[in-house]
Amino acid sequence: MKKLVGNLLYGQSGGPTAVINSSAYGVITEARRQNEYIKDIYVMKHGIEGALNENLLKITDKDDENVELLKHTPGSAFGSVRHKLPDFKEDDSKYVRLLYIFRKYNIRYFLYNGGNDSMDTCSKIAEYMDTIDYDVRIIGIPKTIDNDLPFTDHTPGFGSAAKFIANTVMEVHYDMLAYPKGKVTIIEIMGRHAGWLTASSALANLSGFGPDLVYLPEVPFSIEKFKKDVLEVYGKKKQCLVAVSEGIMNEDGVFISSSSGMKDAFGHFQLGGVASKLAQTVQNDLGISSRSVEFGSTQRAASHLQSLTDVNEAIKCGEEAVKGIISGRNKVMVVMRRSSEEPYNIEYGFYDLLAVANVEKKIPANMINKDGNGVTKAFIDYALPLIQGENKSIFVNGVQQFSKFK
Repeated sequence: MKKLVGNLLYGQSGGPTAVINSSAYGVITEARRQNEYIKDIYVMKHGIEGALNENLLKITDKDDENVELLKHTPGSAFGSVRHKLPDFKEDDSKYVRLLYIFRKYNIRYFLYNGGNDSMDTCSKIAEYMDTIDYDVRIIGIPKTIDNDLPFTDHTPGFGSAAKFIANTVMEVHYDMLAYPKGKVTIIEIMGRHAGWLTASSALANLSGFGPDLVYLPEVPFSIEKFKKDVLEVYGKKKQCLVAVSEGIMNEDGVFISSSSGMKDAFGHFQLGGVASKLAQTVQNDLGISSRSVEFGSTQRAASHLQSLTDVNEAIKCGEEAVKGIISGRNKVMVVMRRSSEEPYNIEYGFYDLLAVANVEKKIPANMINKDGNGVTKAFIDYALPLIQGENKSIFVNGVQQFSKFK
């Protein structure tokens, strides 16, 4: 293998998570150790747009305190973006600009931390750099609370989001128990086409305070069946807690939610309002008092409920990306493979970027109950190890301390 010496460029893209900055920590600390190959470490501010705009932060040997705090910091410490690169065969202007930046800063290693769309970005850049014969290695680092990246057991970010959802659902349920005759409470949880996050609400049932009904995008949603399910639960308990994915669709593939009609840069509809719509249906059609709850961005930003397993795996993904890229790996994404259930163990590997880009992994049928309104033990066994352990937050004057890069 040819020895490649140069600088590393790292960026974050897509929706933030509670542990994407832990992957950044893994990248930075491992890259500093690999100084025989990596001379300087640059970070793009706001993902690929930071590279295009030459908005880069050199972080080779400074900001040690802020780097350490990355393990406790939610969001995207270096800024994120949703920016779809065009096909360079149709318009190569942005690729020409990237090549100029790569050459100017001697970028020989490019690491991009994100989900499906970010892997698409990596794949396009890698293909272009091949055509003009610029020697750069490119690896994608997985990140998404949606847990919908293929070819990996799960994705960093999901475990912490699942932990937050399960615990917050428990708190909502316990709040319901304050009254002898409760309401139908409908909780809306993120998830466009894959229901992993909504399914994780069922982990709260291990304590006895989980949802009565769970509706996922993988199962076509029927309003009439939903009303029947709610009436059955309410008739027995005089209250009902429902967890529903924002992306549930009817049998015709139409979103139940009141979509705004707006799309992001990758053409995804911006969803929201399904819980409110269903609560209104319960109120109007069943005559039962109902309310809706939306967890919103808290699902991905709750660093105070980070899963320690998730943090450690996110760090490891960052480290493995650096080790892989200097050893010659190129045009791949870091993946995690579960080698053992008892005890839980993960091994790290790589998978072809082109195969990963723009592919979604959904919940398999064996993890959904036969009535389509809950999950099976197979899902619980899959998800439970991912929420284990606590990453103790650092508090000063009663508030958490986060990284602050300038």
